Parts: sequence; C-alpha cells; structure tokens
Amino acid sequence: MAVKIDRKITGYAVVKPEDAAVEGQSVPRATVEAELPKADVIHMHERIERPEVLIGSTYKIKSPLVEHAMYVTINDIVLNAGSEHEQRRPFEIFINSKSMEHFQWIVALTRIMSAVFRKGGDVTFLVEEMRAVFDPKGGYFKAGGVYMPSLVAELGMIVEDHLKSIGMMHDPQMSDAQKALIAEKRKQVEQREGSKKNADVSPAPQAPGSADAHPEDIAVTGDGASFPPSATMCHKCSTKALVLMDGCATCLNCGYSKCG
Repeated sequence: MAVKIDRKITGYAVVKPEDAAVEGQSVPRATVEAELPKADVIHMHERIERPEVLIGSTYKIKSPLVEHAMYVTINDIVLNAGSEHEQRRPFEIFINSKSMEHFQWIVALTRIMSAVFRKGGDVTFLVEEMRAVFDPKGGYFKAGGVYMPSLVAELGMIVEDHLKSIGMMHDPQMSDAQKALIAEKRKQVEQREGSKKNADVSPAPQAPGSADAHPEDIAVTGDGASFPPSATMCHKCSTKALVLMDGCATCLNCGYSKCG
C-alpha cells in the first residue's frame, strides 16, 4: 500500500518482526537480543607450560668464519604423549661457543627463534628465511662440498635437519628413473677416472720430503658418494658434484643437468 508523505521527515525507525508482535509497546533492544537464539560457540584455550625435562638434540658447527666450534641445542616438547595424536615439536634453541665475537646476535637470534617455536603452528618458514642469508664477505664449503652462503644459513640447515628428524619436514623423493640416471653417471665417472689413472705413467717413487713429491689427490666426499676433485658447485643442491660429461654439465648428487 502506497503512503503519501506530505511533510518533512525528521527521523525514522525500522520495524522488526519482534516489534510487530508487540505493536503499540516499546520493548528495549537488549531484551529482544537476549531472547534471540545464539550459537553454541565453545572457546578453547590450552596454555602450554615448559616441562621440567625436555627431549633435545645437540649439533656441532665448525665453520672457518669462527675460531671455535659452535654447539646448537634444540629442545622439543611432546604433545599428546602416549596417544595416537602424539607429536614432537621444537620448543627452544640454544647456541653455545667459546667465540664471543658473535655473542650478541646469537643470543638475540635464539630468543626470537624460541619465541616462534613456542608460538606453535608452521615454523618451517624459518629454514627458508635463514638459508637465504648471504655473507657479504663470501661463504664457505662444508665437509662434503656443500656450499654455505653464511653462518646463519648453516644454522638454518641445522634447524632443517632437526625438523626432518622429528617429522615436520620431508625430503622430496626422487623417482626411480632419476636414481638410476645418477647411478649410471657416477659409474661412468668412476670408469673415466680409472682409465685416466691407468693411462698415466707412474714416475719413480720420491722421498716423502723431496720437492718433487706430489700430494695425493683428495676426492670430495658427499653424502654416501665420492665426487671428483675437479667437480664444480651445483647451483641446485649447492654441492661440488657438477661434472662435464658428453659435453653437458651433470650433477652427480641431485641429477641436475643443463641439457634437461
């Protein structure tokens, strides 16, 4: 039904169904809202206190950037112990060393990381952030030919190894074809290196202290494999395992090849 408005509007109000039920009476808004049905929302909160005893692991870092070794300890808390939903999560981290030149930033870093661990959730992003830190003075190679761009990046690698050990991170699985390709390439390199040694004429034995004595070639040892000393660093896995085979650079560690 149309209603003609023949005077100025000074105010208005919306008539609700609950107001129409009690026409002619003024019902407070609070009373109407209290009578409306509400959802049964359950607010859950679990405060996790630090236990007296925590399970932890300690890792050693021997970097050429510092004089003394660094010892990284990561303690874990076990949630839902004894049940099918049992989980082990990092709770705190400590770094100890005789070297004091890095004391300030190490303490700050460990406190921030421990706070992130206690916050819970997905903490795996720390690994990517730390491994992306580069030292402006240049990085270094670890034992095994793995390149570390900085000391912080190696700390990130330690955290990554620990998260993998407790099941929070997993290595990408290589296919059987890729594993077979890597095994074949390693075999070809071994045969090639062996043929070179057999072709070389062995010189007369020299005294250990003579000037003509040549040191023995030392192969770079990787994870369960030995790579030639002439191998260069692979930009994909940061390991000195990239060799030139059949005119194509191939990594003997991860299988990366510039030829596809």
